[in-house]
Amino acid sequence: MTAMNTETSIETRLREDICRFGRSLFERGLTPGSSGNISVRLDGGGWLVTPTNASLGFLDPAKLSRLDEQGRLVSGDAPTKEVPLHTALYDTRGSARAIVHLHSTHSVALSMLPEIDPRAALPPMTAYYLMKCGATALVPYYRPGDPAVADAIKGLAGKYSSVLLANHGPVVAGDTLEAAVFATEEMEETAKLYLLLRGLNPRYLSPEQVKDLVQVFGVTLPEHGH
Repeated sequence: MTAMNTETSIETRLREDICRFGRSLFERGLTPGSSGNISVRLDGGGWLVTPTNASLGFLDPAKLSRLDEQGRLVSGDAPTKEVPLHTALYDTRGSARAIVHLHSTHSVALSMLPEIDPRAALPPMTAYYLMKCGATALVPYYRPGDPAVADAIKGLAGKYSSVLLANHGPVVAGDTLEAAVFATEEMEETAKLYLLLRGLNPRYLSPEQVKDLVQVFGVTLPEHGH
């Protein structure tokens, strides 16, 4: 198989994976209606992203937007208006190969609470939250599609793989599409736990337990992340 055929085969698989994961997220109520978007970087340059006004539950692999390295549409339907958001995270997070942005209920609810620390939107509640998400930054509210959100993401300097947009939803990067999806799901479950336990003085992981996870699993936390 030639290099070009291999590249085409990989892209075909990635298109199918985006649609498969998108349907799974939609069917489980993690992003309603036409909300949310998914993108994946291509090894040959450029990336795939879900189209504007498209439900993640009913994506067509052939209609996904294919963008070049400058974010210009090469083929497929018009891309999501959140392209600047994805671009900013790819530009500053070199290890990112896929990004998932949802409007998941508990994460959005969390983003509205007044006590949330912008440097660590969630406390160290579970080992798997830290292992999959690290620390989560909270970014102030911007209207959907506002290019200014890209500047806010760039201001994080690539230190966070998971970001929560105030009154909007989570944006999570991963080194694979599967990793990004699983991390987004973990954030949503942790946000749900936080809301269930809010005001009940729950027991979080201790600094020693967090340090152990960092050492054993190679968890990367931004300075002051927890």
